[in-house]
Amino acid sequence: MNLIEIAKNRYATKKFDGSKRIKEGVFEQIKALLRWSPSSINSQPWHFVIADTLETRKRLSKGTQGVYGANEAKVLDASHVILFCSKTDMQDDYLLHLLENEERDGRFPAPENKEMVKKVRAFYADLHRVELNDTQSWMEKQVYLNMGTILLGAGVLGVDAVPIEGVDVKILNEEFDLINQGYTAVAMVALGYRDAEDFNATLPKSRLPEEEIFTLL
Repeated sequence: MNLIEIAKNRYATKKFDGSKRIKEGVFEQIKALLRWSPSSINSQPWHFVIADTLETRKRLSKGTQGVYGANEAKVLDASHVILFCSKTDMQDDYLLHLLENEERDGRFPAPENKEMVKKVRAFYADLHRVELNDTQSWMEKQVYLNMGTILLGAGVLGVDAVPIEGVDVKILNEEFDLINQGYTAVAMVALGYRDAEDFNATLPKSRLPEEEIFTLL
């Protein structure tokens, strides 16, 4: 596997072949990436709504109407679509939930390790909740880390994908009752296999030159 070639060859798929499906075993790997993606202080402030049938993709496509209509076909023709959701708050009971889950998973060889993680996590949570007052933005940044993991992972698996920010999050929040569950829709990623007529598949990739984006110390 040449990671550079994968990064250069993956692209934002504009048209999917609706007749092609991602095999179950392949999508299980994508689900694993969703779960194991990194996040700040292991906060995992996310939830994922996954649609893998035409009927369920139609529900997600309700968020691609009106000004977002150009994205409807991508949602309907893809094999699988993931709606990425962010938590709407970071309460102390959730921090405790994380801590207890880590303890069950054997993360703390000694009691003092647990107390240290608790203290450090509370510090950074309060940094965003109190001092910076940017908790929602901070949590959505973690969701985007997850999206990036999925996009590269899909390329490794030979699956085409496109991130879709052009969605009506209010409609999607209502469709899946997300706010009442403590989440809000952020964006979608559609996955599947490119259509032979996808114009974007053959266009050369364009990125700024290394000397413009890197400072080597």
